[in-house]
Formats: sequence, structure tokens, C-alpha cells
Amino acid sequence: MADTLTPTPSYNKTDETNTGNSHRAALIGAIAAVVLLLALLGGAVWLLMQPGTDTARVRDIFIIFMALETLLIGLALIVLIVQLARLINLLQNEVKPILDSTNETANTLRGTAAFLSDNLAEPVIKLNEYVAALQKLV
Repeated sequence: MADTLTPTPSYNKTDETNTGNSHRAALIGAIAAVVLLLALLGGAVWLLMQPGTDTARVRDIFIIFMALETLLIGLALIVLIVQLARLINLLQNEVKPILDSTNETANTLRGTAAFLSDNLAEPVIKLNEYVAALQKLV
């Protein structure tokens, strides 16, 4: 048992900085997307304020809002896919090795129990049988 030592994970500062950089890049990208979306919305409102028919304006505003809603749903789906990918990564790289280690430990325990049964419990039971038989004879 002492022969097999599992290595402990070492702390790596570059992993932390890479994660921080990716979060910063994602935040900057999200802010840029929101600014662009607001600029497009402002431009659309300005264009709709130009002279034209009222029904056409309402229709155009409704179409713009539906397009924006579609964009938001698309972004939500992208976030969902990214979170699902992270969950799969977590399951493959974190949970599965723990389950494999637990399974290996259970198999070792099963072997130890069988060894103790064969080499300790059975001889003691046999000895008790012989002592009981000897007591009957005496």
C-alpha cells in the first residue's frame, strides 16, 4: 500500500492568470456587444422618427424588437452550450478519476477481506472446531 503514492496536484499560477485573462476578454466582448446593440437600437429609433406612415412605423418597431429578442435567445443558447461544455469537462476530468479511484479502493478492500477470510477467519474457525471436538472427548 505504501508503494503506490498518488501525486498531489501542484499549484500553477499561470492557470489562474489565463483564466483571469479569458474572463476579462469575455467581459470586454460582452460590453462591446451591448454598446453595439444600443447603437443599433438608437439608429433604428432615429430612422423610425423620420416622416412616414404610423402603421409602418409600428410594424418596423415590432420587427426590430423581435430581431433583438431573437439575438438575446441566441446569446442565451450560446451561454447554455458553453456551460454544458464546462459540465462535461468537469465530469470527464474531475468526477470520473474520483470514481475510478473509489472503484480501485473498493476492489482492494474486497481483496483484503478475502485474504483475511482465507488466512485468519477460517483457521480460527477450524481451531474452534478442534477444541470443541476435544472437549467432547474429554
